[in-house]
Amino acid sequence: MSSSISVVIPVYAEAGGVNGAIRRIRAMPGGRNCEIVVVDGHPEGTTHAVIEDPGVVKVRSGKGRGCQMNAGAKAASGTVLLFLHADTCLPAGALSRILTVMEEGSHVGGAFALRIDGGKFFFRLIGWLTTLRARLSRVPYGDQGIFIRRDYFSAVGGYREIPILEDVELMKRIRGRKDRIVLLSEAVLTSSRRWDREGCLSCTLRNRVVMALYNLGIEPERLARFYA
Repeated sequence: MSSSISVVIPVYAEAGGVNGAIRRIRAMPGGRNCEIVVVDGHPEGTTHAVIEDPGVVKVRSGKGRGCQMNAGAKAASGTVLLFLHADTCLPAGALSRILTVMEEGSHVGGAFALRIDGGKFFFRLIGWLTTLRARLSRVPYGDQGIFIRRDYFSAVGGYREIPILEDVELMKRIRGRKDRIVLLSEAVLTSSRRWDREGCLSCTLRNRVVMALYNLGIEPERLARFYA
C-alpha cells in the first residue's frame, strides 16, 4: 500500500493565519492531494469559521495541543501524520521528502531542522542550537514539524494530554523504546512572534529553565504556570 500524508494543524484563535498556512501546503508538490486536518480548540470554533478551502477536514476538540493533535490523528486517513503548527512553514519538497524516508521503513517518524524567521543573529543561533540539541538527544520539538507513522502513533498511545511539553514527552517515549526517528537536514521556518512578544532573552531563558526542570522530573502541570 502506498503511503499518504495527513497534515494535522492544531489551532486556537488563528483566524488571521490559518488560510495562509493551508495555501502554503496546497502550493507544495503533492499538496493538492494531501489531507489537511485543522483541529480547533476554541469553544466557538473561531478559526474553523474562516477556513476557505472546502477540502479541509475540520475537527473540534478541547484546548491543548496534545488533546487537539490526538483528535486530529483519529480523524486522519493518511498512513503518515505530520503535526504542523499554524505559524510554521514547511521547506520546499517537504511532503515528498517525508514519504521517501518513511517508505524506506527504517524509521517510525522524524522531524526537520529549525529556522526562526526574522533577520536577527539571535534567531539564527537559537535555530542552530535547537537543531543540534535535537540531533544529539533525538528529541525534536513540535515546531520542527514532527511526522510519524499513524499506526505507530496509535500503538504507543499518541500524545499525553498535558498542558505543555507533549512533544518532548512523546519523543522521549519513542527514544525509550529504542525506535528510530530521522532528523532531516531541510529546515522548517517558524514564526518569531513568541520571542518578539515576550522578549528574546526572557523567552529563551524561560524555555531553558522549564526544560531543565522537566528533565529533573517536575510534572508539566506544575511547569505550565511559567507560560500563563
